[in-house]
Amino acid sequence: MVIDRKLSESDLSTQDKGLVTELVYGSVRRQRTLDALIDQFGKRQASQQQADLLQILRLGFYQLRYLTHVPDHAVVDTTVQLAKAQRLGKLGGVVNGMLRAYIRQAALPSETSAETSPQTSPQTSSETSKSDPLKLPDDVTARLGIFHSYPDWIIRVWQSMLPDDQVAQLCEHFNQSPSLDLRIDLRQQSLATAQAVFAAANIDATPVEGVPSALRLAGHHGAVSRLPQYAEGWWTVQDSSAQLVSYLLAPQPGEVVIDACAAPGGKSLHIAALMADSGTVWSCDRTSSRTTKIQKNIDRLYSDGGTSIVRPLMCDSRNQPTFVGKADRVLLDVPCSGLGTLNRHADARWRQTPDSVAGLVTLQRELLAHVATWVKPGGVMVYSTCTLHPDENEAQIQWFLANHSGWQIEPPPPAFGLTAAEAGWVKVWPHQQNMDGFFMVKLVKNRD
Repeated sequence: MVIDRKLSESDLSTQDKGLVTELVYGSVRRQRTLDALIDQFGKRQASQQQADLLQILRLGFYQLRYLTHVPDHAVVDTTVQLAKAQRLGKLGGVVNGMLRAYIRQAALPSETSAETSPQTSPQTSSETSKSDPLKLPDDVTARLGIFHSYPDWIIRVWQSMLPDDQVAQLCEHFNQSPSLDLRIDLRQQSLATAQAVFAAANIDATPVEGVPSALRLAGHHGAVSRLPQYAEGWWTVQDSSAQLVSYLLAPQPGEVVIDACAAPGGKSLHIAALMADSGTVWSCDRTSSRTTKIQKNIDRLYSDGGTSIVRPLMCDSRNQPTFVGKADRVLLDVPCSGLGTLNRHADARWRQTPDSVAGLVTLQRELLAHVATWVKPGGVMVYSTCTLHPDENEAQIQWFLANHSGWQIEPPPPAFGLTAAEAGWVKVWPHQQNMDGFFMVKLVKNRD
C-alpha cells in the first residue's frame, strides 16, 4: 500500500503514524457520511468542491465526528492551517465556518435533533446522550447508507438477507479497525507455544474458538515482519474464516490437491500442512508476479530447510487442460467483490458496483465450469468467496448444480467450527462470528 510505504520512509513517531493511518483509512471509509455533512453545512455540494478543499473538509469532519482524543478547537485550527498550506486563500474561512457550525450543532441538547437519529442503527449510551448534527432521510436504505457510509446498492443486497437492525450491526462492524489473525504452522509449533512466545513479547494473543490453528492478536504492533518468529516461518497472516476453508476441504496425506486461484498462497500452505507434507499441492495463478508471491511465502515458511509439497504454477484456471481428471480435491477460492472484508479494504465499498459484480459472476461461472473437470470421480471441490453477495455465493452453487449433473453438496461434519445452513453451505457473518465475511461449500463428485 502507498501509505504504508510512505510512512515507513518518514520520521514520524509511532503515535503520529497511527493518526495518519486512521485519518486516511477512516476518511475514505466514512466518505459518504462526510460528504453528507459537507452538503449540509456548505454552500456547495461535496461534488462541486474543488479536490483539495474536499479532502481537507473530509479530514476535518472526520476528526470532529469520529475521533475523541483531539480537542475540537485543535481540529479546527489544524484543518484551517492545512487549507492555508495548500494555498486555498479565503477558503480557509469556509473551512473554519463549516467546522464551527458542526460543533455548535453538536452542542445542542440531544432532543432537538432526535428526528435525525438513525432508528435502525443501534447506538452506544455515549452516542444516545449526544446531539447528532447529521440530517438523515426517511428512507431506511438511504438512512443506513448515509449514517454508516455505504452505497445504497450494498445496503439493499444485505437487506435482502438480514433485518435492518442486523444490517446496521454489519455496517458498523466493517467500520471498525480489523483484527489481526495468524495461522500458526502446527507442523513446527503448537498453538500454546506460539501464544507463550507472543506473551513474552507483551503481545496478547488468544486462540479463536473453532479454528485449531488461529491466534488473534490484540492491539496494534507495527510491521508484521517485526513480530516474533516471523522470519522463522512459525506463522502467516490469515483470517480465521479463511483458515476454515482448508479445514472444510479436509485434504489427506498423499493426495493431489489443486488450489485454482492461489496467490499469495496462504491456503495452499495450510493445505500442505494438513497433508503433513505428503502428496502434491498445485498452487495456480494467472501471472508470474502472483506465483512469485506464492514462492516467497513458501520460502519463508520452509526456511528451516524442509521441503514443501506446494508447487506454484502460472496458468489460467479457466482453460487449463492438464489437470482434467487428476485431482483428489480442488479449492476454488474465486476472485470476488470482497464485500466480506470491507474493514480491511477502505475503498472497496466505493470501487465495487453492480456492474463489476456482474462481471465477477461471469468469471466465477467460467472457473466453476472448468475447474470441476479437474476432479476425479468421488473427489471434492470446495468453492469459497470472501463476499456477502448472494449472486456470487448461493446463486452460483444453485446454477452449478442445475447445470452440472453428478455433483452434490456435502455439509461439514459436526466438529467443524461453524454450523452450516440447511442447504449445506457455510456463511460467515462478521457481526455474529467476529471473522471476515466468507461463503464456503463442499461439493462431491459422484463415483459413477
